[in-house]
Amino acid sequence: MYQGDIDGRNLTLLKKIVSVGAWTMVSRLTGLVRDLVTASILGAGPLADAFFVAFRLPNHFRAIFGEGAFNAAFVPAYTRLHEQEGDEAARLFQGRIVGLLLVAQIVLLVIALAFMPQVLGLIAPGFGRDDGRYDLAVELTRITFPYLAFITLATLYGAVLNAHGRFTAAAAAPILLNVTMVACLLSWRVFPGAGQAAAWGVTISGVLQLLVLMMAARRAGFLAWPRAVRFTGPVKAFFSALGPATIGSMGTQVAMFADTIIASLLPTGAVSSLYYADRVYQLPLGVIGIAAGTVLLPEMSRLIASGKPDAAHAAQNRTVFLTWLLTAPFLAGFLVVPGLIMQALFVRGAFTAEAATAAAAALVGYGVGLPAIVLIRSAVASFYARGDTKTPLIASFAALGANLLLKLVLMGPLHQAGLALATSIGAWINLALLVVLAVRRGAMAPDAILRRRLAGIALATALMAVTLYFATGPAGLLAAGLPRWPLLGQLALTGLAGGAVYAGVALVVLRRLRAAA
Repeated sequence: MYQGDIDGRNLTLLKKIVSVGAWTMVSRLTGLVRDLVTASILGAGPLADAFFVAFRLPNHFRAIFGEGAFNAAFVPAYTRLHEQEGDEAARLFQGRIVGLLLVAQIVLLVIALAFMPQVLGLIAPGFGRDDGRYDLAVELTRITFPYLAFITLATLYGAVLNAHGRFTAAAAAPILLNVTMVACLLSWRVFPGAGQAAAWGVTISGVLQLLVLMMAARRAGFLAWPRAVRFTGPVKAFFSALGPATIGSMGTQVAMFADTIIASLLPTGAVSSLYYADRVYQLPLGVIGIAAGTVLLPEMSRLIASGKPDAAHAAQNRTVFLTWLLTAPFLAGFLVVPGLIMQALFVRGAFTAEAATAAAAALVGYGVGLPAIVLIRSAVASFYARGDTKTPLIASFAALGANLLLKLVLMGPLHQAGLALATSIGAWINLALLVVLAVRRGAMAPDAILRRRLAGIALATALMAVTLYFATGPAGLLAAGLPRWPLLGQLALTGLAGGAVYAGVALVVLRRLRAAA
C-alpha cells in the first residue's frame, strides 16, 4: 500500500521519472523541430517516402536488439551481479557483452550493406523504379544503416548508467540525433541532395551519441572496454534471457515493418503520413511511457534481488498511476483535435493541408492505443525484473497475430489509418495478456487505491475531451487576428482550456480519494 498522491515514495519516483522525462521532452521537442524542418524540405512525396524507409530500417533493428531485447536481458542481470557479487563482477560481465555486441554489429553491417537491394525489395515492395523511390531508398539506407552499430553500443552504456540510477546522459543523448539532422538538412546543398543530407545526419548522430555515453560512463567509473566473450554463468543466463526477449521485441517491430510494407502499396504519401502521425504520438510515449519503464525496471530488479517483492509491487503501482496521470491529456487531444494538431505543426513548405488530413487520420488510429502503449513497459517490468523474458514473448506474439490480421482487414477501407488502428488494438491485447498473466502469478498486485485513481483520471480525461471539442471554435476566432501562425495559436488556446479543466478535475478527484483513504 502507498499513501499520498505526490508525496513520500511517490515524490521520489516522480522525480526520477521527471528527470528522465524532462530530458526526453527536450529530445522530443528538438525532434519536433527536426520533423518540421524535414516536412518543409522533404515534404510527403517520393523523396520523403524513400528517406523514411531508410530511417526506419536501422531503427527497427535498434529497437529489437539495441533497446527492447538488450535492456530486458541486460539490466536485471547486471543489477543482480552488482548487488550480489560486487562491482568487479558486474564490470567483467559488461565488458564481455560489449565485445559480443561489437562483433555482432560488424557482421550485421557487412551483410546488410551487401544485400541492401534485396532487403529493400522485401520491406518496401510497393516502391517502383519508375518514380525513383526504390533506388533512392537503397542509397539512403546504405548511408543510415551504420547508425545501428553506433547506437546499439551507446544503448549498452546507457543501460549501465541507468542500472546505477544515473539517467540523465542516456535520456539526453537522442537530442544529438535531432540537432545533427537539422544541421545537415539546413545545409543540404552541401550534399548530393536533401535525402542524402538527412541520411548522413542520422549516421553522424550515432557516432556522437556513442561518444557522449562512453564519456559519461567513464566519468561515473562504470566504463568497461570490450572483453573476450567467455560463456560463464552470467553470460549464459544473459543469452537465455536475450533469445526470448529478442523474439518478443520483434513482435512490435514486425508490426511496424508490416506498416512500412503495406503502406508502400498504398498511394504515394502513405508512408510519410504514418511517419508524421507516429512522431506526434511518440511524444507522450517517449516522455512518459519510456521514461517510466526506464526508471521502473532497475528499481524493481533491485528490490526483487533484495528480497522485497511487496516494495517492488508498490513501486509498480505508483508508476502506473503517474504514467496514466501524465498521459491522459494527450489521449484526449489525439482523439478530439487531431486535424488541428497536424495542421498547426506541419502545414508549411512542401507539406500540404491534404497531407495533414491523411496524417491526422493515422493519429486517431494511434491515439486509440496510447494508454496501452505507455503502460506496456510498466507491465513487462513484472517479468523482466524477475529474469522472465519468455512470458512477454508469448503475449507479444499473440498480439502480433491479431495486429497483422487486422492490418490486412483495415488497410482497404481505412488506408494508413487502418494500419495505425490495428497497431493500437494489438497493443491493448498485449497489455491485457501481460496484466492477466502477471496478476495470476503474483508478479503484479494492483490494489483498490490504484483502481480508484485510474477511474478518477478517466473522468478528468472525458471532461477535457468535451472541453477541447467546444473550445476549438472560440480559440480559432481569438487566434485569427494573430499576424503569424494562427493555427498554432488556436492549438495553444484550445490546449490551455482543456488542460485547465483536466488539471482542476484531476486535483479535486484525487484529493477526495486521498481524504477517503
